[in-house]
Amino acid sequence: MAFNPRIFLCVTVIGWSFTIVAAQSTDVPQAESKGVRLDASTAEQWAQLVLKGVDTEFPNKLSLVYSSKEQVKTPREHFPAFYGCFDWHSSVHGHWVLVRLLRTQPNIESAKRIRAVLNRHFAADNLKQEAEFFSLQEQKTFERMYGWAWLLRLVMELEAWEDPDARVWRNNLRPLENVLVNRIQAYLPLLSYPIRTGQHTDTGFALGQTLDYARAMGQKDLEKLVVDRATSFFGTDTDYPVHYEPSGHDFFSSCWNEADLMRRVLPAKPYRLWLTRFVPKLSRQLADGTIAPVSVSDVSDPKIVHLAGLNLNRAWCLLSVASALEPNDPQRAELLSSGEAHLVAGLGYINSGHYEGDHWLATFGLYAIERVGAEHDDE
Repeated sequence: MAFNPRIFLCVTVIGWSFTIVAAQSTDVPQAESKGVRLDASTAEQWAQLVLKGVDTEFPNKLSLVYSSKEQVKTPREHFPAFYGCFDWHSSVHGHWVLVRLLRTQPNIESAKRIRAVLNRHFAADNLKQEAEFFSLQEQKTFERMYGWAWLLRLVMELEAWEDPDARVWRNNLRPLENVLVNRIQAYLPLLSYPIRTGQHTDTGFALGQTLDYARAMGQKDLEKLVVDRATSFFGTDTDYPVHYEPSGHDFFSSCWNEADLMRRVLPAKPYRLWLTRFVPKLSRQLADGTIAPVSVSDVSDPKIVHLAGLNLNRAWCLLSVASALEPNDPQRAELLSSGEAHLVAGLGYINSGHYEGDHWLATFGLYAIERVGAEHDDE
């Protein structure tokens, strides 16, 4: 789907209505536009989609290590809070969607139901049991670090919300939060090389979320650890082979996750130099289709539908990287235009009617459309 943010004021994608802000006629290019915005109707439909998922226990992919047959249990027996949405990490970021929507749109139609579900799932005993599970030695690699990163994002969302229930939920999450922070602090010094992949274990994404968390919580030691590892892993990277992405099952761009991380790590001018070295042919690759939205040939295939998420991941990274550049930087406008095009392409696959994508894509859509990881970049 071709998309020109300078022309269109609104768009409807497979039943979803979004508002797109038109560019003004100024000397500053489209760089200041926030682009596609979530409306109340779509927010409610996404809330309903996630509400259904977080209480759907089966099908489920556990991916657990058992050391005895006595440990074998159902998803809900293992994870009384995060048992739905096909897998643990999807349940966690599904709950993030519910918290985010309830916090930012308190008058959402499903508000009462969302609050009831969160009260039930975020009960202290449920989260204590999950913390105990993650403390087991044989589970020290479970959800490392993708699921851990989303748990930290959920904590950040609750931390920022002055609401009586949210205060309770946030406190109830502390035991699990503490276990995972300790896991991160033990793991990162041992990680000799970054993991560059278009799927869950990508290091760039996890470090970006962890760094946001460390700064939001004032955890200076954790912040320093992440900045040190990011600098060591990625600080001297040059000439990333952009044309090798994506692979057929990617829902992440390792390239743009790295760029999104490093704009959090480096000051503006050093970051601009780093980006020039990292993607030296950026303008040409944005124009010639090397970096362009991708299509999904089968939304019912659980791996192929990952490509829908890739569009959304690229969208939030491209938009966030653009926000780190000077307003008059010509590549800022180019990145924003590509980011908006990826966003519109990705949004079209949410709520397809196939659980393979429906159990997780609203999360990527909400994160991208609200530019969650770069909310304060333009302040």
